[in-house]
Amino acid sequence: MLERKRKLDCANGREKADLVLKNGNVLNVFTEEVLKADVAICGDTIVGVGEYEGKEEIDCTGKYLVPGFIDAHMHIESCMAAPGELAKVLAKAGTTTIIADPHEIVNVSGTKGMDYFLKCAAKLLVNVFFMVPSAVPATDVETNGCGEFLASDMMKYVDNARVLGLGETMRFMECCEGEKRMADKLELFAKKHIDGHAPGIRGKEVQAYRLAGVENDHECSTAEEVLDKLRAGLHIYVREGSGAKNLETLIKTMLDAGVCLDRCAFCTDDKHVEEIRKEGHISTCIRKAIALGVPVAKAYKMGSYQAAEFYGLKNYGAIGAGYRADIVFLDDLEQVRPLDVMKDGRILTEEDYAKDYSVPVPDELLHTVHVGEVTKEKIRLSCDGKTDVIQMNPHQIVTTHLVEEVPTENGYFKSDGVYNKICVVERHGKTGEIGVAPLKGFGVKGGAVATSVAHDSHNLIVAGDNDEDILAAIKGVEENQGGYVIASGGKVVDVLPLPICGLMSEKSCDEITEKVADMLEKAKKLGISEDIDPFITLSFMALTVIPEIRVTERGVYLFGAK
Repeated sequence: MLERKRKLDCANGREKADLVLKNGNVLNVFTEEVLKADVAICGDTIVGVGEYEGKEEIDCTGKYLVPGFIDAHMHIESCMAAPGELAKVLAKAGTTTIIADPHEIVNVSGTKGMDYFLKCAAKLLVNVFFMVPSAVPATDVETNGCGEFLASDMMKYVDNARVLGLGETMRFMECCEGEKRMADKLELFAKKHIDGHAPGIRGKEVQAYRLAGVENDHECSTAEEVLDKLRAGLHIYVREGSGAKNLETLIKTMLDAGVCLDRCAFCTDDKHVEEIRKEGHISTCIRKAIALGVPVAKAYKMGSYQAAEFYGLKNYGAIGAGYRADIVFLDDLEQVRPLDVMKDGRILTEEDYAKDYSVPVPDELLHTVHVGEVTKEKIRLSCDGKTDVIQMNPHQIVTTHLVEEVPTENGYFKSDGVYNKICVVERHGKTGEIGVAPLKGFGVKGGAVATSVAHDSHNLIVAGDNDEDILAAIKGVEENQGGYVIASGGKVVDVLPLPICGLMSEKSCDEITEKVADMLEKAKKLGISEDIDPFITLSFMALTVIPEIRVTERGVYLFGAK
């Protein structure tokens, strides 16, 4: 009560605030104005905006003050850095709050992975909230490490203060049809929030999806789809990640249609840490949206306040009395390049970014790659005439299903400069199955690329133009207990170990960034297109909840197949 009274006295101007940011150009998300004002702060809370005096004052003349950025939907695992390291990079980019879906780590290690992330969140430099994964496994046509993650497994997390609701409902047809297994999960989180994941659905399916309780979707990739979902009452999370870049299409569509952007927020979904360091995070989304014609204040609201509103985070996403003092300092609103970042009322320093925020990784999360013997015979694909081909598409994770004549030798598919061989190897030590398919658009020549990151069951995925390099890459992933591997000449030529569930590194972000940059250069020299991320895009070729064709350890899968 005494602390509350002191803050009220500061808000009323009867007492000096702990800290006052003087003479800044403050973005007011409530009125969408930029106003010259002081920002008074006590502890971690903003107590007033106007004219104030502080025990400590910082002159912000000429600077713009905007709310800390919020990522409405992301997977920590996809950044490849352990949570403690990743949070430092996010904070430096101006992202002070994330809503994370631990779908990847739970698919590999179940509640052990979820519990590890919750422990990490308590120490991180950014605010982390979670959505409990709803689709583990994402479909019934693949083998994950965890097995099935049911409503009964989720009950222990419902009342956790960091848990905001149910994660992306990839099994969207089960939602629409009222299937009991999914209905139990929806009912469990009915009083919280429910995320969507329904690429390509239109019309009555969208209506049923919303009726089931789903509140948002981040998978829109076409004009018709985004308008359909907006008009049905879904919040739209405009995604700009590393593999899927949908922002330009969606923003142009909504601006051309003249629809309201109040129900939109930004997300990255899956974005590599080196790309975040190079160009930014949610800051990139804001900058690109402004360049496309979104009003400046609205773009910042989409990157902060609106995401907070959607999730009921009532003290986040604004510079106003009662809000958390998470503030980004800029010298130009359109360029969105943070000069400084304030977290909980304190401007972060190089000492903050240098600290160790790591949590010890349980040993069982470091030994998750269990591959049986893989031989040339096991990765052969019998082929006579036309066959199903996976066509990769530039800057997208959606694929195109082709049926084409492919090169063969002695009745088996043979890779060449146009068609590569893609294999998915079960790596959780359960079935030993291997699926094989022709892949078009990847373009690797004289080598192979492999990774233990293969959405969403995270088996081992590899693509190459010859069996020797494919086998060498598989072996390299297993020996490192997960990672990115490039093989050429029958041997591993580079590797980034990802030992935490085969998804994340224990190295610093500097080391990860340097290694990935080097491996991307090596991949380009093997002929992989500039329009295809050789690791991220490859990792989605096993994702059976995205159109049109995929491959799992059980073979080719056509989207929507029963």
